[in-house]
Amino acid sequence: MTQTVAVLGTGKIGEALLSGMIRAGWHPANLLVTARRPERAEELRTRYGVDAVTNAEAAKRADTLILAVKPQDMGALLDELAPHLTDDRLVISAAAGIPSTFLEARLAAGTPVVRVMPNTPVLVDEGMSVISAGSHATPDHLAHAEEIFGGVGKTLRVPESQQDAATALSGSGPAYFYYLVEAMTDAGILLGLPRAQAYDLIVQSAIGAAVMLRDSGEHPVKLREAVMSPAGTTISAIRELENHGVRAALIAALEAARDRSRELASGTN
Repeated sequence: MTQTVAVLGTGKIGEALLSGMIRAGWHPANLLVTARRPERAEELRTRYGVDAVTNAEAAKRADTLILAVKPQDMGALLDELAPHLTDDRLVISAAAGIPSTFLEARLAAGTPVVRVMPNTPVLVDEGMSVISAGSHATPDHLAHAEEIFGGVGKTLRVPESQQDAATALSGSGPAYFYYLVEAMTDAGILLGLPRAQAYDLIVQSAIGAAVMLRDSGEHPVKLREAVMSPAGTTISAIRELENHGVRAALIAALEAARDRSRELASGTN
């Protein structure tokens, strides 16, 4: 791991990647960070022992640049980087909805670009990062991106045409589960449980269910049917969910998230 990697725009996701790389064995001397506020840059330098630099300096020194900025800030950042980047650098974009062609058009011809959509569980090393190759990215570039993002969870390669769908499912996905936990907690209070107890019951049930989904290899229908007994409590609840169109609402919600990702890619506000 002798390459120099720079994380540009080191907010929560950027810091999670930085700390994950260090835990995975990257030496702080090979890592650079940039931040909008000087006090934030100093905080990262002190906490991780990395160099805090300007965006221009990162472009000059790093072999790989991870652009972890908001989508609306990507154009200005690329304008700042372009004069200092050569086509032998790998540029990884972690901004939602921004296609690789957007970056390639603003960088030196032939610059390899990899597009990655991580989600917030990278903060606890349980992230899902979806990786796609730009026009000039090679399998080695994709493997390098997997090495970086694999330190904070799982990675999955998909064609870039599937990135908007992946953003809807996994990029935004944690929010849907938090929304469900919030609603179930309110239901628990309505049923007479104290909030703290209802919350603990739901969170542990969610953790247990997720582990069973991950480790059992069983289809979710089979796992759900294992909970349901004839004329029992669970099937009564499932019937109400179906009667209220919860499945259809989830599908519509994911379609809306995918469409918004496409709007971001097209520059629509």
